[in-house]
Amino acid sequence: MGTDKIDRRIRKTKKQLRQGLTKLMEEKSVKDITVRELSDLVDINRGTFYLHYKDVFDMVEQIEKELFESFHDVLDKHPAKALNGNPLPMILDIFHLIEENRDMCRALLSKNGDLAFVTRLKDLIKYRCLNDWVQIFNTGKSQDFEYFYSFIVAGCIGLIQNWIENDFKESPEYMAELAEHMIMKGISVIQ
Repeated sequence: MGTDKIDRRIRKTKKQLRQGLTKLMEEKSVKDITVRELSDLVDINRGTFYLHYKDVFDMVEQIEKELFESFHDVLDKHPAKALNGNPLPMILDIFHLIEENRDMCRALLSKNGDLAFVTRLKDLIKYRCLNDWVQIFNTGKSQDFEYFYSFIVAGCIGLIQNWIENDFKESPEYMAELAEHMIMKGISVIQ
């Protein structure tokens, strides 16, 4: 049997497990999901699950790791200095990434999701962007900038959560432009 066929089967199995996990996370917390329940839902043998993951927590951790690698890739693609004070290209790529991973983002950012995921996401963006943005928009008040940054990131997470709750009704382009306007112009966007 060819390696490509095996790889395809593995991808298919992992996709089924991921879809099942996101469905279960709509109903309950990760800590309440069992391997048996997940395996039964997607109609695979528990042994097959254990070929790929140690337990449900390991599965969530691996999926989150993949998502964080994708977020890192987006941030690497858009260093703050290259954006010249225009965050729209980076924000657009972030919204596209979220849409491409809508099932897992919905699950992780829902009431049954992983609060640590949101915290790590905020920390990642802060770590990767804060120093560059302080240099670009140097006001001499780094503490004020940290407050501003915290406000903006919390607002963006809220915007993303609302977009998810509205079942991705608007396009990533629309949401990215809205986020960029809110970041750059504040309250004047809705006036």
